[in-house]
Amino acid sequence: MRIFANQKIKALFYKILICMLALTLLSVAFLVLKPENAALYILLSSLGMGIIILAVCYGYFKKQNEIMENAVEQITEYITGSRETRIACDEEGELYRLFHEVNSLAAILNASAENERKSKLFLKNTISDISHQLKTPLAALNIYNGLLKEEVAELPEHRELILLSEKELDRIEMLVQNLLKITKLDAGSIVFEKAFENVADMMGEVELHFAYRAKQEEKELVLSGEEQILLLCDRDWMIEAVENIVKNAFDHTGSGDFIRIEWKQSVSMIQIVIKDNGSGIHQEDLHHIFKRFYRSRFSKDKQGVGLGLPLTKMIVEAHKGTIEVHSELGMGTTFVLNFLIPTKL
Repeated sequence: MRIFANQKIKALFYKILICMLALTLLSVAFLVLKPENAALYILLSSLGMGIIILAVCYGYFKKQNEIMENAVEQITEYITGSRETRIACDEEGELYRLFHEVNSLAAILNASAENERKSKLFLKNTISDISHQLKTPLAALNIYNGLLKEEVAELPEHRELILLSEKELDRIEMLVQNLLKITKLDAGSIVFEKAFENVADMMGEVELHFAYRAKQEEKELVLSGEEQILLLCDRDWMIEAVENIVKNAFDHTGSGDFIRIEWKQSVSMIQIVIKDNGSGIHQEDLHHIFKRFYRSRFSKDKQGVGLGLPLTKMIVEAHKGTIEVHSELGMGTTFVLNFLIPTKL
């Protein structure tokens, strides 16, 4: 029987069997010798043997409990990041067979994690190489465009084509940069330099970035929030996250519409809200807008490449925050960024 492959279980059964045999022999001896109070002696012997069996069982199960506690401790260490931790399984038996399978599973998970790490690193390096290779021709094309713009300054039709060419080059450059940022975040190669930053100052920087576009497109960019709220974040990355949402709002609003950035602090969290009264998002798309390269079949926007919002989500989550979106067609869209205050973590 497999149960007896474990030497400790076998020893436990042997000890119980010896106790039972000893009790049987004592009982027979008392019956044969027939001393006075034989029944009392048999009863006392039974009690004694029972106590011995209970002590033996207690010792066995106490040892088993220690083994299980140690196994749980090793598993907990593995979960918390100690990838080399293993459960001792040098003996035979079903329990140690289970431990062996757990160790095998840990080895498989380690190998899988290592393969994934290498794949992400390869992807990061590949896209990084491609982006660097593209920078030179893009820079050259921008120079050529600048020269052509001067040459065709008095030819409106040609000048319009040059401006369209510039816009497409800007789109390519933005795509390359966003791809590089996303792959770096995926690979975990970016270290966020967090410090307590003034939210009002950061939002002011966002407003300054979009001031010219707001004026050109006759849209209103409004800021609203307390002046002294501090957020633990990487300033540049947080500004990038908010700017991606604001850009998305500009892309989906018309002349006379507004984009409002609000921020506030409660007892446990800091909240940044970006709201517009633009075209809104179709309900079918709400669960997909954070997917990379996602394009809605309802969208009229042909310029976006579908990387801004996924990048924003990654940045927010890297700051231990959450992002929500609420929208209604024809009424506008609201993005809500929530960040727990560090003392409440």
